[in-house]
Amino acid sequence: MRTGRPKEEFTLTEQERERLQQWARRAKSSQALAQRSRIVLECAGGKNNQQVAEELGVQPHTVGKWRRRFVAKRLDGLLDEPRPGTGQRLSDREVERVLTMTLETTPRDATHWSTRSMAKASGLSHSSVNRIWRAFALAPHRSETFKLSKDPLFIEKVRDIVGLYLHPPDRALVLCVDEKSQIQALDRSQPVLPMRPGQAERRSADYTRHGTTSLFAALDMKTGRIVGQIHRRHRTQEFRKFLDAIESAVPASFDVHLILDNYGTHKTKLIHRWLVKRPRFQLHFTPTGASWINMVERWFALLTDKQIRRGVFRSTQQLEQTIRNYIDTYNEQPKPFVWSKTADEILASVARFCKRTSETGH
Repeated sequence: MRTGRPKEEFTLTEQERERLQQWARRAKSSQALAQRSRIVLECAGGKNNQQVAEELGVQPHTVGKWRRRFVAKRLDGLLDEPRPGTGQRLSDREVERVLTMTLETTPRDATHWSTRSMAKASGLSHSSVNRIWRAFALAPHRSETFKLSKDPLFIEKVRDIVGLYLHPPDRALVLCVDEKSQIQALDRSQPVLPMRPGQAERRSADYTRHGTTSLFAALDMKTGRIVGQIHRRHRTQEFRKFLDAIESAVPASFDVHLILDNYGTHKTKLIHRWLVKRPRFQLHFTPTGASWINMVERWFALLTDKQIRRGVFRSTQQLEQTIRNYIDTYNEQPKPFVWSKTADEILASVARFCKRTSETGH
């Protein structure tokens, strides 16, 4: 008894196979097109949708979709269809040429293409270039940063910390700890002009500094509550005082797991002696260059967005009081941050990213 939709059988001509292999091999061109080409090449070998899906890491319905599109329209079926309302229709060769130039070359006088420089180099209008870039989600003017951890114990630390997030021990608290240091008390040199209809809030570009302060914070992963302490400096002495504050804030019958980074003040003899006397405290260090795994960083982002970035502070004391008030307000109705990815999913994602960066040839 047969179940499911029958697969469409097809064979490739030499020209089609050559073009598909060319699309699939490109290191920088449209990864969507490269993936579709690999799907069709695998299907042409006689494999069913489930087998192709497992080999390429996609869903079976995705394989079925591009198998049907290829059978119906051959190579043209793998290309993105033009959006309705576009003006002059561009040929597939023109679109491919713009994509190849965008992804694999740079102009002689710049680090990246603009629509007008690409239009001049390709012989198309800048609006046509813009349509192509929008259709393939290309933005040469944008650039983002990344950082890969070089910690030799990266895998072990990720599994340890993610394990605490997803499966916390019984009768134990998991606290994410860090310092937000050198928070500046900035006062604008001119009064801030408030928002009004048709006009955004305006502030002067220059400012006056009134000193800095540092916030020590611990995020309770279960409740979302914050234990915070403010100090003008962030030395070992201040960190030990913060540990005292944590100890007084948590029930004595609970073990305490602290997730924190590799900052030097966390590993001094003073801290070691403090921990030896309190065996219920256990430290879990994040991988170097991987602050994203410490969830208190997400809370620091909230503090910055809601209070610090647009705040006007005429003294360090005013800044510190603002931070204390925000912690008190936040703790009235705390919301825990939910960690969803497993360690295996994170490590697989990092592995894919490393493979992509190595394929660029740099």
